[in-house]
Amino acid sequence: MGNDIDNGISAKYNARFGVVAVNIGFVTIEQVIEALTEQVMDNFSDRSHRLIGEIFLEKGWMTPEQIDMVLTELSKIKKKIGN
Repeated sequence: MGNDIDNGISAKYNARFGVVAVNIGFVTIEQVIEALTEQVMDNFSDRSHRLIGEIFLEKGWMTPEQIDMVLTELSKIKKKIGN
């Protein structure tokens, strides 16, 4: 039973857009790190906050269809762990 709880908690906190996008093969870990860095720099520079998916799209690393696929996968994960 403890493992089920640990797995659920792990899935909840690891099921982020970038992780799923890497797991599917749409982007690389290096691209996620670059996008996260850009997101943080935007926040510190008082620029508008951009979602990681927006950054991937702007850079041409993902298509709108791929973003939808990742969001669909994230919603499946959320349902699986009961959120």
